[in-house]
Amino acid sequence: MPELQISPPDPAGSTGKEQQAAGVGILLQIMMLVLSFVLGHVLRRHKFYYLPEASASLLIGLIVGGLANISNTETNIRTWFNFHEEFFFLFLLPPIIFQSGFSLSPKPFFSNFGAIVTFAILGTFIASIVTGVLVYLGGVMFLMYRLPFVECLMFGALISATDPVTVLSIFQELGTDMNLYALVFGESVLNDAMAISLYRTMSSVNSHVSSNKNFFMVIVRFLETFVGSMSSGVGVGFTSALLFKYAGLDIDNLQNLECCLFVLFPYFSYMLAEGLGLSGIVSILFTGIVMKHYSFSNLSENSQQFAAAFFHLISSLAETFVFIYMGFDIAMEQHSWSHVGFIFFSILFIVVARAANVFSCAYLVNLVRPANRQIPLHHQKALWYSGLRGAMAFALALQSVHDLPEGHGQTIFTATTAIVVLTVLLIGGSTGTMLEALQVVGDGHDGPLGEMNQHQILEDQVASVAVGKPSMVDGSKFKHRYLHRHLQPEAGSRLMDGWELETGCN
Repeated sequence: MPELQISPPDPAGSTGKEQQAAGVGILLQIMMLVLSFVLGHVLRRHKFYYLPEASASLLIGLIVGGLANISNTETNIRTWFNFHEEFFFLFLLPPIIFQSGFSLSPKPFFSNFGAIVTFAILGTFIASIVTGVLVYLGGVMFLMYRLPFVECLMFGALISATDPVTVLSIFQELGTDMNLYALVFGESVLNDAMAISLYRTMSSVNSHVSSNKNFFMVIVRFLETFVGSMSSGVGVGFTSALLFKYAGLDIDNLQNLECCLFVLFPYFSYMLAEGLGLSGIVSILFTGIVMKHYSFSNLSENSQQFAAAFFHLISSLAETFVFIYMGFDIAMEQHSWSHVGFIFFSILFIVVARAANVFSCAYLVNLVRPANRQIPLHHQKALWYSGLRGAMAFALALQSVHDLPEGHGQTIFTATTAIVVLTVLLIGGSTGTMLEALQVVGDGHDGPLGEMNQHQILEDQVASVAVGKPSMVDGSKFKHRYLHRHLQPEAGSRLMDGWELETGCN
């Protein structure tokens, strides 16, 4: 009866095991997400700023990954936690960036747009070159593991991508100056595109694909990418605005279609830019800005509530999952801890490079700004301190393992991992203390732009409550935070009277 053995049962059993492993892997991810949200809520409720939500998520991933690493966990389950760069760039990053643009207050962002571009383009370029040169000189002087010069520049490019998610959340919680928030936020979004462009250019130079490129062409290429990405994002945003205004989708039986289209347009913008060889990050950011101020108002009231809640929900999930995902992979990956000197001196060098970035660019910006628009020294120090490294640097470092020889790529990846963990946990945890020491907490009324924005925010909240629309923050908490921290006492008194008159608050 040999013919009966032609179809062995092994493939079916193997498929069943893979499905079971997938279920267990997804279950663990959901459990870690639930734990992160609950722990983050408890920490935020008790105003425990020494362990922000992003740091708590990273720690949870590290702990669970460490436990899985020392246990006899099946290989099939572990594969569900591997950090894939494509999954990060195509699925996790877009909703985070879109929500950033969608919830952005445009006045401080565009009022500081020249400074933001200076920090993001020139500053990132300076930080990359300074880091790369110092790492190369450190290797030549036998202070650390020696890398070729182009590979040092690749490391400088990837490690210059800042990701101040933790810092910005504390900025919002404590109520810092809107101009400072706009500078930190704008730089972090745009310098990601610059860092990716620099890294890819240096990688192509290293592989001798285009060895004739020089640094001037890098800047020209980035400007082309930036302008093209911004144009595509703005174009998609205005296209959606025209569609929602004239297609008549705001009737009851078409609200489902309206919501579906509003969710699809951001991804269309991101994938369009990526397909054209541009920056999806920049494109979806400007799509979010345009759609909030032109498309959102053309939606029906129910669709507006759904869109605002949906993008806030999906970005929160993606952001939390990124840090869990990263922490788990850090614990599970093979690292090269034999070059501790490379890690130590790299941390020192990026601190120096960040200072060269911030203070030189701030000096140039202040040269062309009037006296009342100058970036003060304590804001410059806050900018310097807020240069955390996060998921973008980690994803590029993981890519360098494939792009570089085994020893070199592994050393860069291990150093980047250590830098990400240290900056997120130590700098993120000390951000509240830093803001108080620099006296930037609650100084939103220092400049005319900050005062105008705080009044505008309060007026928007009053108007939303007056017409019965849902407010993004609780009324009593909002009054406490903005009236007592940002507005003058007499202005607060007048606005309080107006608030009570229109809302009936006691």
